[in-house]
Order: sequence, then C-alpha cells, then structure tokens
Amino acid sequence: MNVSLFQYQEDHWIAHPLNKPVSLTAVRLVLCFSSKDILRHEALYDKIKTQFPFSEIVMCSTAGEIYGQTVIDDSVSVAAFEFDQCSVKTASVDIDDFPNSYDAAIDLMKKLSKNELVYVMVFSDGNLVNGSELVKGLNDGVDHQLLITGGLAGDGADFSSTLVGLNGHPEEGKIVAVGFYGTKLLVTHGSQGGWDMFGLEKEITRSVANVLYEIDGTNALDLYKKYLGPDVENLPGSSLLFPLSLTTPETKKSVVRTILSIDEENKSMTFAGDVPVGSKVKFMRGNLDKLTAAAATAATQTLIAENGTPDFSLLISCVGRKLILGSRIEEEVEAVAEVLGGQTCLAGFYAYGEISPFNEGGGCQLHNQTMTITSFYEVS
Repeated sequence: MNVSLFQYQEDHWIAHPLNKPVSLTAVRLVLCFSSKDILRHEALYDKIKTQFPFSEIVMCSTAGEIYGQTVIDDSVSVAAFEFDQCSVKTASVDIDDFPNSYDAAIDLMKKLSKNELVYVMVFSDGNLVNGSELVKGLNDGVDHQLLITGGLAGDGADFSSTLVGLNGHPEEGKIVAVGFYGTKLLVTHGSQGGWDMFGLEKEITRSVANVLYEIDGTNALDLYKKYLGPDVENLPGSSLLFPLSLTTPETKKSVVRTILSIDEENKSMTFAGDVPVGSKVKFMRGNLDKLTAAAATAATQTLIAENGTPDFSLLISCVGRKLILGSRIEEEVEAVAEVLGGQTCLAGFYAYGEISPFNEGGGCQLHNQTMTITSFYEVS
C-alpha cells in the first residue's frame, strides 16, 4: 500500500514531502477533506477526477483538516491510495430515502460484497444522521463481524449543515462506505478521550432518542447552564467545552456525548448520539496535557509490533478537542506521529462524531470528543 498526501491550492497540486513516488493513474481511492464552503464549489470534484481519473473519490466536509503533522482550516487535503494486494469497493445512501438512520445503514452495508471484506470505512452527514442509530445499523449489517471506523462530517463550529460525496459533487444527507478487500490487509484501531469528569453522577429521567429534556427530574438545559457559568453566553458553541460522559443501562462502558444544538423554547438539548432514559451521566471538561497524552495512547493502541510502522493512519478527532486545544491543536497530531515513528502517512479531519469500537473490540460505537485512529498495514 502506498498512500500519498496532496493539497490543492490555486489550481495547483502540491505533494507532501514524505510522499513516495506515485502513479496518478494507479490511484484507486481518494479521500478529500475540506471545509463546507470549499466543497460547495462544483468544479472541485472535476479537478480531483481529472488528477486521479481511475479512482473512487470520497469527499467530506470538516471542522479542520489533518494533513501530515499539521492541522489546517479551509484547505483541500487529499489522501491518494495505491494498493498492491488489496482492493476497495464503495457505496452510498441518502438519508432522505429512509425512515431513519438505522435503515439507511442496513441498506448501505447490503451494497458491499462480503466476500473477502476485511474492513469498512464510513463517512456520514454529521447534521441529519443520528449517529447512534447509524452505528447500530452498521453493526447489524455485518452481523457484528467486521471492523468499522470513520466519522461524522463537520461544519467548523457552526453546526449548520455538512457535506459528503462519492464520485460526484458532495451533498447533505449522504452516507458513504468504503469496503477494503484482501487477506493481506491488516487494520487496527484506537480511540481515547482524556477528559476530566467533575460533579456527582446523575441520571437521565426524560429524553427522546438524542434529545435530552431532564436530568434527575430537573430541566437539563437549565442545569447545564448552571455548570457552564460565564460560558453560557456562548452557547451552543461553548457546550463543546463541557461534554457529558454517558453510561447506558445496557452497558458498563461509558461514551462521550457532545451537544449539537439547544432549543430555548422547548428547553431541550440535541446531542450527536442517543441519550437514553436511565443512563448515568457526569459533566466533563478538558485538560490540555491529558488530551494530548490520550491521542498518543490511541496511536499506541494501533501498533502491531511485528509489522513495524503503519503504511497509513486515518485520524478523526472531535471539533471540541480543537476548540479546547486552540493554538496547541497540532500537539495531539504530533504526539500521534511520534508514537507511529514519524514516517507514517497521516490524514484525517475534525469531526462531529467518531466511529470506532471500544479499544477492547466489539462492534463500532459512536464517540464524541475522542482522537480516533485507524492504522493500515499491507503485509506480504
């Protein structure tokens, strides 16, 4: 596997210094990460298709692009894949064609052949799709037998709309899957948060899917505003700095949930994933050093000692981490690069949700506020 990085600037393609020689006509998969405003330009897809004429092209809007060891806003960042002993197939669905996100995910997985399928990469609209129902459908669609990772598209810190595309101009409501095939491909994963919890554990007493109304019988939005203090004036953006740790009644493992929007009239908060009644929650806040250390831990979890460094690592981190880390944002990417040996090709984006199993394995989960890493090894 040879993965090369490129940026598209002012009608020119700029190759990353670490790139190995690449044949553009041999590229079979292109991942393009960019801001929503740039992806809106219809000519961009045509430019990419001209550069990589025989490739499957996946496009995803972001809250910031990861390009090597740098974090950039409003760039066109591209990862181009050549394969020696494996192949890819792609599929997409539109959320408007289904009654819910679960059914959309089931149909998406049906579109991929299961013969020698070893891994699935998923990019989803981050605004119209319910991430919790999405991962349930993805898992059921492969009988919980395959590794699935990916992320929900971003829109900076605006949370207005997101774009995803496959072999065409990106649109709202799209969910794209890339199936990786071949027995010579090894794919590993790691996901870590690094947030501090504070306050007493509380219980969700009223919610509907991903909309939260009450915690411990008290209006959740009022309670949340109490914890935010002066940051309440900057809602909903400031909510990214104070996510919730959530443990559902069905599992002992906690996940992090980020607020997507608030409704002052209905006194409710909408989250990136479901917040079921009976779940236990605690408030969280960021610690800069712990966030960076967690990114390094996530990278360590993807290493296979006998296979050396990965050929490529996909990094999907949360927009909330980006807002917390601020000018220190590249520290978490640099920490990942150091763990992986400094020569691994890194690409990815800041997202509205990260898709990955727990580190112990199992089906994929929807995470928020984590650094999630997927590493690829093509073995002989």
